[in-house]
Amino acid sequence: MKELKINENDSNQRFDKFLKRVLSEASTSFIYKMLRKKNITLNDKKADGSEKLNTGDVVKIWFSDETFEKMSGGEKSDPLYHSLKSIASDINIIHEDNDMIIINKPSGIKSQKDSEDDISINEMAISYMIKKGELSEESFKHFHPSICNRLDRNTSGLILFAKNLPCAQKLGKALKERSCIKMYRAIVLGDIKEPQEIDGYLSKDEATNKVTISSKPSDDSKPIQTAYRPIKKLANDMTLIEIHLITGRTHQIRAHLASIGHPILGDNKYGNTIINKKYKIKGQLLHAYSIEFEDGEKYVADLPGGFNVYI
Repeated sequence: MKELKINENDSNQRFDKFLKRVLSEASTSFIYKMLRKKNITLNDKKADGSEKLNTGDVVKIWFSDETFEKMSGGEKSDPLYHSLKSIASDINIIHEDNDMIIINKPSGIKSQKDSEDDISINEMAISYMIKKGELSEESFKHFHPSICNRLDRNTSGLILFAKNLPCAQKLGKALKERSCIKMYRAIVLGDIKEPQEIDGYLSKDEATNKVTISSKPSDDSKPIQTAYRPIKKLANDMTLIEIHLITGRTHQIRAHLASIGHPILGDNKYGNTIINKKYKIKGQLLHAYSIEFEDGEKYVADLPGGFNVYI
C-alpha cells in the first residue's frame, strides 16, 4: 500500500487528474475501476474522482509494490526533466518569492515553445528552478511550473511564472478577470497629444498568424479595447506612449495602433517597413512595462536599450 499526502502543489485540483499523473502508465478506465473497488481511497473513504483535493488530504493506493511501480512508471527517468536541466537559465528576474518569479523577457525570445527545438523563457525559468534545487524530478511528475501570460517573440517585458499550482491558479484568475493592471510602453509614429481609449473588433487569420481590426463586428471577430497616453514627444515625428491593455487579444496593441495611423516603430508585420528600414530598426519597440495587483503591489521592468536611441 502506498500512502500519499496532498501538499500545496497538488491541492485544489480534481482527484482523478491527480491520480492520472501519479499512475501515468495506467488507463483512465483502470483508475476509475480501482476507485469503485476502493483500491484507491481518499481520506479512508470511497471516492469517484471528481473530488477537489485539499492540502493535508491522504490518498491510499492499495496496490502491491510491483503493481504500483508498473502503473507509476517506476524509477524511469524523465527525459524532459533532464533535458531542461541542461539549457540556459540566465533569466532577468524582477521579483522572486516562494510562489512566483517575475521575469523581464528580452525581445527575440519566445514566451513558450512552438516546436520541439525551441528554447523559450518558460523552459529557461524551469531550468533555473531545477538548478536552484527547487524542482525535483519527482515533483516535476506532478506539476510543471509555467508562465501565466505570453508576449509576442519580439515584445520585451514582464512575464509571470508560477512555481506551484495554487499560484498558477491565482495568477490565471487575476489575468482572466483583469484584476491586475498591465501597462506597456512603445514608440509609435506620429504626434500623439492627448490620452485616448479606442474600441474595435479583431479577427485573426490562423493561416498567416495576422489579425485585422474593424469598427464593426463580424462572425469571427472579438471586441477589443485599448487605452493609451503620450509620455514624451520625440524627434522625427515619433511619440513615446504608455498603453493600458484593457482586453488581451493576439497582436492587439500592434494592430490596433497601426489601424489608427500610429504603428509601433520596428514592427514589420503591422508597421511602416519603409520607416523601419530608414532607421535600421532591428526589433519592435513595444515593452510590457509594469503590472499592478489588487493588493497594490507593483512591479516595473525598465525599458530595454533599444528605446534609448530615440528617447
